[in-house]
Amino acid sequence: MLLVKSLHIVFVVSWFAGLFYLPRIFVNLAMEDESAARARLLLMARKLYRFMTILALPAIAFGLWLWLGYGITGGWMHAKLGLVVVLIGYHHGCGRLLKRFEAGTNRHSHRWYRWFNELPVLILVAVVILVVMKPF
Repeated sequence: MLLVKSLHIVFVVSWFAGLFYLPRIFVNLAMEDESAARARLLLMARKLYRFMTILALPAIAFGLWLWLGYGITGGWMHAKLGLVVVLIGYHHGCGRLLKRFEAGTNRHSHRWYRWFNELPVLILVAVVILVVMKPF
């Protein structure tokens, strides 16, 4: 089980790298008017979204494997799983925002994306506290 736990951590960290960086690309896209730079940022965003989706799948799979191996015990696990669902929704939301940028229908300012970028940080802090401290 330690190998599964290690792989879960590696893929979660990798997935989070994408969750942290993609909205930063969105900040730059929201501020960019030049078509060449915009095209380059869109290409980067598309490739990153595809890659982070590939990383999310084993992170979730190894997490499920651990969950089945150890079982659901305590309210902390329910809270953690709820936050994982929120992260999956955030990931999906990033994909929808990317499609809006590609279509030229972005509705948000770069300031909005700066705040949007903070959500996975807060979720990561909460998940780590839940897993380490198991408060309830």
